[in-house]
Amino acid sequence: MRAQRIRVAELKTALLKLDSEAARDLLSVVDHLVRRSIWIVGGDGWAYDIGYGGLDHVLASGRNVNVLVLDTELYSNTGGQASKATPLGAVAKFAAAGKRVPRKDLALQAIAYGNVYVAQVAMGANPQQTLDAFREAEAYDGPSLILAYSQCIAHGIDMRFGMQQQDLAVACGYWPLLRFNPAMRTVGSNPFQLDSPRPTVPFKDYAYNEIRYSSLTKTLPDDAAALLVSAQAAVIDKYQQYEDFASRDGTRFLVPAEIDEKLPC
Repeated sequence: MRAQRIRVAELKTALLKLDSEAARDLLSVVDHLVRRSIWIVGGDGWAYDIGYGGLDHVLASGRNVNVLVLDTELYSNTGGQASKATPLGAVAKFAAAGKRVPRKDLALQAIAYGNVYVAQVAMGANPQQTLDAFREAEAYDGPSLILAYSQCIAHGIDMRFGMQQQDLAVACGYWPLLRFNPAMRTVGSNPFQLDSPRPTVPFKDYAYNEIRYSSLTKTLPDDAAALLVSAQAAVIDKYQQYEDFASRDGTRFLVPAEIDEKLPC
């Protein structure tokens, strides 16, 4: 792209020397010779919830467009209402007794298309993985989706320590770091890469740093305890699911001969 920008600059210089209507017409469109990087940026309320239909339409289009979701796990701009990204056990408006169902796995839904680049990142846990994801998304010729963990004042944390909380989210397994790059299939590699290690701390060490979780221990202590157990189990199940995807060698499924013979030509 840099080389193309240099060529376009040289072309502009040459056109400016020509005093003609044709040269002026070309100058008006010459910048389109440089490929544009298109990014759509939004929050989880839009991406997971009220705008999901539009997001899904964009991802299904196959166009070379990038989407960045700043995932605060609730409607940050409108008062802290629960969204489909709000995690199990967290307190939010419209979930005052703690969210009773797990958050939507938007990453897996996008991966199901098979031709969408998908990454889940947390800059406070692994800045290099975050940088790699953005570079790969930009280089991928097709739709891409990056889900970025974004701490929010509505979580009930000291925002000065937001990066440390991101690190804990990854360390406990709640926010696995992953990249799904369909282009890897062309070299016979598994397109799914799990970039974070197995959980090293309990979910409680992450969750109870935030008022959105810990406040329930005061209002509904029994429910809080039960939801914590469920949330911990969900974290392990989800990580094991991702680990299973990452363990595959990327080879193609071969149809057994007895089945292949029965398939229509």
